[in-house]
Amino acid sequence: MKISASIFHLKRKAKSLSREQDIPLHQALDQIATQEGCGSWSLLAARYSALDKSGRLFAQLKPGTLVLVGARPGQGKTLLCFELVVEAMRAGQPSRIFSLEFTEPQCLELFRGLGHEPGEYGRLFEFDGSDAICADHIVTKLASAPSGTLVVIDYLQLLDQRRDTPELSVQVQRLRAFAREKGMTMIFISQIDRHFDASKKPCPDLEDVRRPNPLDLRLFDKACFIHDGSMRYVKI
Repeated sequence: MKISASIFHLKRKAKSLSREQDIPLHQALDQIATQEGCGSWSLLAARYSALDKSGRLFAQLKPGTLVLVGARPGQGKTLLCFELVVEAMRAGQPSRIFSLEFTEPQCLELFRGLGHEPGEYGRLFEFDGSDAICADHIVTKLASAPSGTLVVIDYLQLLDQRRDTPELSVQVQRLRAFAREKGMTMIFISQIDRHFDASKKPCPDLEDVRRPNPLDLRLFDKACFIHDGSMRYVKI
């Protein structure tokens, strides 16, 4: 789904519609969103924000790198990563999502809510929602995947939730080595500590990454943090 105009222009259009039809602005905004193929204005705004950010981040992705995308809940980190998957497939790159958070139907519904249909990209897209997801599982599943594959792991802090898996730092080290060997880009969705205070800084940073278990963040090549519409890149 492509948005027909800038978000600013669409807001102006909604204000005019509100005056012409004598309806509340929120109703006019939802009408404009429906015309754009979204169910509500909030979804359209999220779609626009994710699309804008994904284009900027995608241009910086390189094969063999590990990228951390962190934000508090509801800030759009998952939408951003799903848009990155679409950007990759549009460029002809295979994409894989390993999620301990979503089921496959939920994943597909989220894609469709953003105006995408993963089936359009054929075999370029695969989803894995197995409870067995860990570094060993991911490496095994990607053994035959081609160089250039974009991998999204949802999410970092859940990788070592089972007692029978190695500690998180060991898993990330293995995935880092594998990504470099195979020429893949791995994006890790990450939680941000609830003590993050937006009144003191506009975006979280490395200090705010939630680490229930020890993890050297220098294992990642760069990080992207999101909060309240702002996005900050960090080269590690």
